[in-house]
Amino acid sequence: MDFDLDPTLLIVSLVPSGVGYVLFTYGRKEQRWPQLVCGILFMVYPYFAGSVATMVGGGAVIGAALYVMIAADL
Repeated sequence: MDFDLDPTLLIVSLVPSGVGYVLFTYGRKEQRWPQLVCGILFMVYPYFAGSVATMVGGGAVIGAALYVMIAADL
């Protein structure tokens, strides 16, 4: 795996990681599994995103999955 220290990617990765931390903390405190799992995914996936476009796309997919899980009342 090639680790590229692109400054734009590093700065942009702070946003989903921060959202993931907040979701993880909320999910753990309130014992809500969808928020807990999506929080972990939000914190981890920026490590595997190779570009800003894949980071935005991955965040959109995880966010949509969270929305669907909350709407289904899981």
